[in-house]
Amino acid sequence: MITIRTVNIRPGVSVLSVLRHLNYKPWFALAEFVDNSLQSFSMHREALAVLHGSRVKLKVTIELHDSPIPRLVIRDNAAGIAASDYARAFRPAAVPPYQNGLSEFGMGMKSAACWFASRWQVRTKALNEAIQRTIKFDINQIVNDDISELAIEERLARIEEHYTEIILEDLHRRPMGRTLSKIREHLTDIYRVFIRGGALDLFFDGRLLQYEDPAVLMAPYYREPDGQLRSWRKDISFDFGNDLNVHGFAAIRAVGSTSRAGFALFRRGRLIQGSGDEGYRPDIIFGNANSYRYQRLFGELHLEGFKVSHTKDGFRWDDNEQPFLDLLKEHLDSDDMPLLKQAEGYRARSSRGQLTRAATEAVSSTADALKAGLENAFAGIEARLPLPMSPPQILPEPQTQLASRIINVHFRGEAWQITIELTNDEAADWMQISDKPSAGIHEEPRRLGLRVSMAHPFMVRFAGTDTEDTDALLRLAAALGVAEVVTREVGYKGSSVFLQNVNDIIAEALSQP
Repeated sequence: MITIRTVNIRPGVSVLSVLRHLNYKPWFALAEFVDNSLQSFSMHREALAVLHGSRVKLKVTIELHDSPIPRLVIRDNAAGIAASDYARAFRPAAVPPYQNGLSEFGMGMKSAACWFASRWQVRTKALNEAIQRTIKFDINQIVNDDISELAIEERLARIEEHYTEIILEDLHRRPMGRTLSKIREHLTDIYRVFIRGGALDLFFDGRLLQYEDPAVLMAPYYREPDGQLRSWRKDISFDFGNDLNVHGFAAIRAVGSTSRAGFALFRRGRLIQGSGDEGYRPDIIFGNANSYRYQRLFGELHLEGFKVSHTKDGFRWDDNEQPFLDLLKEHLDSDDMPLLKQAEGYRARSSRGQLTRAATEAVSSTADALKAGLENAFAGIEARLPLPMSPPQILPEPQTQLASRIINVHFRGEAWQITIELTNDEAADWMQISDKPSAGIHEEPRRLGLRVSMAHPFMVRFAGTDTEDTDALLRLAAALGVAEVVTREVGYKGSSVFLQNVNDIIAEALSQP
């Protein structure tokens, strides 16, 4: 039996259309759904324990389906959305009565769903209720037709069932490539406390997320190289007054990492700032990116009583950040365990084993890729080898330009103007160059264009949206492009087909898993 009821979603309907423009990152948008699941599970834990036993655990799965219609699906086994909470749960900016948990602004699920998709639905079965309810949002229709009430489909269900399923369709943002691994990494960090404590099983794209604590440095104080070994980890605790306090730990990594060092800042057990490769590393403590502290210092700090942004991806410090950093620095470098001095002064011996493992994996992966695709690349190269080729003087207009910058340099007394550009053109080669000679030494500069497509499978797989990976690959591309032009400039005409051969090899052999 199906019955149809309605729920009023006013006021704030017009807000729904602008939520897609929020400054979210995909992992923080997905975290809004996990927060709701954790909040529901926490508030009804006793009732769930009566039903399933004291070892009951929350399970949340996030799945990306590519066919027949790309969609994101989030499911949990929490307590569901009760009939008494329905009106508030789906009305924009309706603040929940309990605001000391992970769901406090009344916008998380709505804002994250609208950020990802223009159509979404929620199917839920509340604990100790005999009804399953489904509500569907079509944001364009709601806004264009000024709809104030949405239908609720109700079906009979077994009273012992309890869950919520959210389906996001017509995606504005479809996670793919490197972004998937970054989401997995960030979500693992954001919920490490709940995962580590055994309260949460979180699955993303079919994989159970598991957090591994970094190994802590065991070494003597760097000024006493023959001294006693000690673990370079210390507890941190200080109080601001006004119900603001900080507790946690700080430590030195056994193996330095430019991407994984830094502090993780938590509130109410959930990481707010410093997940993945975005560790919280203020200059006053970590120094510049070349310092040893920047690569070695890490820790977990729980900030209680502090306010957070409405997207829960940063703290609202209200002039408290500098006092926080001053106190933190004082605790980090106290005489009993001077972490900052040790992090900067200690020199670790190179680990041949780690280098060997990394080298072995990289060689094996590249060799397998070449073996699988190089013959196809050779076919295109063989057909083109006798043909002299020169780059165009001007590149075609890109379909979608992401970023560009122009620099001016001199070579052999000639002015060069070099344009470096990233596009999102799916049909383009990995790299394109243009070369327009100057009309004369004292007139227009020589114009060199270097363009890389972020939509190329090679970039999607190895860079995604990661700044460091994109930077590394763009630098390599720039070096290849400039080298080809300069080599041709000094008389080596055979270099004219070099770049196209590189594009063929990358497309046929090196972009695939």
